[in-house]
Amino acid sequence: MEFVKGDKVEVCSKEDGFFGSYLEAKVVSSKLPYGSYYKVKYYNLVTDGEDPLPLIEIISSDEIRPMPPKSEPVLTFGLHDKVDAFDLDGWWVGEITGRRGDLFSVYFATTNEECVYPLKRLRKHLEWDRVNRVWV
Repeated sequence: MEFVKGDKVEVCSKEDGFFGSYLEAKVVSSKLPYGSYYKVKYYNLVTDGEDPLPLIEIISSDEIRPMPPKSEPVLTFGLHDKVDAFDLDGWWVGEITGRRGDLFSVYFATTNEECVYPLKRLRKHLEWDRVNRVWV
């Protein structure tokens, strides 16, 4: 899939500490001439220093997907539902392992951790099918 300047995307991070998370970004430069790369500006990551600015990186096209479609708000999740939880500046794929009131326990296989989140920080997990260019 080709992206153009201004497209909102998610970057699948492969960096230590963020591996397996999806970070929201905007394409600031269409496909670069020397390969399948895009320049993106992150919404929630900033540069180090006294005056932090939004972080800009060059990312391989195989690490970028479109933003998931907006859907009806989810009112609840069931045990073992696959979800994305917003934490540490990105969306992390996990599985619902329990519920207590309005809080949901989520297990993350990539980190072998379980954390608790309110419903507003969870969304239904969808996978981007690159071949057919659809969300499943």
